[in-house]
Amino acid sequence: MFKKIFHKIKPSYNISYHTTDIHSHLIPSIDDGLKTLTTSIEIIKRFQDFGFKKIITTPHIKIDKFPNTQDIIYKNYELLQNELQKQNINIKLKVAAEYYYDEYFVELIHKKEILTFGNNYILFEFSNRYKPFQLEMTLSKLLEAGYKPVLAHPERYYYYHTEEHYKKLKDLGLLFQINAISTQGFYGKKVEKNINKIIDLGLVDFIGSDIHNQQYMDIFIKTLQSKNYLKILKKNNIQNDYL
Repeated sequence: MFKKIFHKIKPSYNISYHTTDIHSHLIPSIDDGLKTLTTSIEIIKRFQDFGFKKIITTPHIKIDKFPNTQDIIYKNYELLQNELQKQNINIKLKVAAEYYYDEYFVELIHKKEILTFGNNYILFEFSNRYKPFQLEMTLSKLLEAGYKPVLAHPERYYYYHTEEHYKKLKDLGLLFQINAISTQGFYGKKVEKNINKIIDLGLVDFIGSDIHNQQYMDIFIKTLQSKNYLKILKKNNIQNDYL
């Protein structure tokens, strides 16, 4: 009798709230993410096993460190895609990029050589040390061109850490993609405090895993089963599954 009762109890977590991941580094050997095709497949299988239906992976583009081009990214993406098909892994894998906000990024905008995802979204990150230059002007150009700018992990920029800063960025047209694992203190207590502020203010648009290796994946899965994750969903209008 007791076995039957306990068997019917369902877990409180429901992955159906969030089945699309954006922001990860799953294409092997082109940035600081996964290094081998085997590991990439293992991670993608873990996504699938946990209920994910779609992954938008986003390799770095930073001219002085990860000088990836669209051709390099697409070539390696196709190799990974072919292996998924070979192993009958039926998860949608799409590719865009995580741009580093610098002069090269601005140059690519002018050339219209930008990898987007969904309905013309662009993912980019700032320096961890220095505020971005000419941000308002650049965002204005992006919006005028029909792009939708998405800031990766805003909780990690210490120079933007107040409610006033975050709301000003949103007023400029920026969408926020937080790293779920930040809620677990993965990047330190200050970042954890910042992300809770962003969540409580209801400023989150997208949730990302930012997977770089198996350790990230372990913590990401733990996060998805936590009260912190449910808090994100409750207080914010998450757009992942509309992509």
